[in-house]
Amino acid sequence: MKTALISDTHNLLRVEAIGALQGCDLIIHAGDIGNPDILAQLSKIAPVHAVRGNNDLSSPWARDLPDRLTCTINGWHTLLVHDIADVPADLDPEIKLIITGHSHKPCIEWRGDRLYVNPGSAGPRRFKLPVTLAILDIQPDSIEPRLIDLLDAPA
Repeated sequence: MKTALISDTHNLLRVEAIGALQGCDLIIHAGDIGNPDILAQLSKIAPVHAVRGNNDLSSPWARDLPDRLTCTINGWHTLLVHDIADVPADLDPEIKLIITGHSHKPCIEWRGDRLYVNPGSAGPRRFKLPVTLAILDIQPDSIEPRLIDLLDAPA
């Protein structure tokens, strides 16, 4: 199952991101979306799961988005939350995939049998950080994660 992780679009859905998301079975947005049109555009590509980020909190359109979402993706129990600081210390042991955003710093890290992924920021560049998203090939017994640098992606 090809799953895309995107975060921190901040009102900007780049054409490079739209291209990278083609063919995905599911898109997960880890918050700081910016406006509901971003989610509408993403949902034209694949089903979308999203949480609101700190910059979405005061937006009336985002009131119905959760701050935390748990789901199962091809057998992997998953937690989606915008800020890694909001991952509970007493995390359910069944959760094996943790998806966050907020920092704009991409990260793929196995901590024991849990995979933590921050796809970085796909929106406006912040400082000298890369502009990225992540693609996960999720099989029932494995996950193959990779980062996509949107500004270095082939046209």
